[in-house]
Amino acid sequence: MSEYFESTDRSYTKVYKEHTPDILAAFAAFDDAVFAADGRAIPLKYRELIALAVSITTQCVYCIDGHSKNAVKAGADEAELAEAAWVATAIRAGGGYTHGRLAFKLSGAHEH
Repeated sequence: MSEYFESTDRSYTKVYKEHTPDILAAFAAFDDAVFAADGRAIPLKYRELIALAVSITTQCVYCIDGHSKNAVKAGADEAELAEAAWVATAIRAGGGYTHGRLAFKLSGAHEH
């Protein structure tokens, strides 16, 4: 793992607790509601796979760690993790493709 991802990283949550406990509590309640086991239209396994794909897209190692484990706990298997990773990869590649078109548009080169 990178130097940015260590088992002691969670200890830095104390900074949030000290300086912005109200925002931390609101975030925790929001996150709990999003990933509630029941009461949602999308089953938890699929919400965790969505979260994993988004985590891979944003390249957040902490989120990849948590959501891959949570997806498995919710019933996902390696094939589903692999497909979620490929979905993320396709979306990132698609972003590169479409932003390339934007570069052509903004460059003005097509007008010459």
